Amino acid sequence: MELNKGKSLLAGAAVLFSGALLTACGQSTGASEKLVLNWMTSAEIITMDPSKATDATSFTQMENTMEGLYQLDKDNQAKEALATKAAQSKDGLTWTFDLRKDGKWSNGQAVTAKDFVYSWQRPVNPKTASQYSYIFSGIKNADAIVAGKKAPSSLGVKALGKYKLQVKLDHKLPYFKLLLAFPVFFPENQTAVEKYGSKFGTSSKTTVFNGPFV
Repeated sequence: MELNKGKSLLAGAAVLFSGALLTACGQSTGASEKLVLNWMTSAEIITMDPSKATDATSFTQMENTMEGLYQLDKDNQAKEALATKAAQSKDGLTWTFDLRKDGKWSNGQAVTAKDFVYSWQRPVNPKTASQYSYIFSGIKNADAIVAGKKAPSSLGVKALGKYKLQVKLDHKLPYFKLLLAFPVFFPENQTAVEKYGSKFGTSSKTTVFNGPFV
């Protein structure tokens, strides 16, 4: 059962990544000498909130303007983005990630391990009503949190320092690094989320970014 569920999650993520890639190929209109990229979308951007996005257009924009621990290369393989090193325990149930120390939010704040803890607790919280809460299945306590049986703070993710993140799993996830490239696993700036509330991610003025294009 766990293997089939895992394949289903991975397949769903792959379809969305593929859709975002195809959309991206048809949207770029060029760049100026000032490294300004003019980008057209074929559909409205619904939200730039990683915890609430569900469509390929929104995911594409987030992949261009935000970074998670990993990103997919041209061969759809996970490569390091904010993560610089990953260590896995012998039983495969604990992952430790070292983060880049130069990560910055567009509001000037540093991107830290606490941003990941906060952002991963948001979508599994039933109050957020994230349609992708299920994709956290396999991370310790995620299923119970989504079901309303445990508090979001019990999720198996912890900041061991400013730039070190620990993740505990309920069972092995061979495709874990691939999942971490999906936007719902991107970090979120707690200051901005709490400042803008329900308007967070609904416009460029109510969104903060940590990626190559802002």
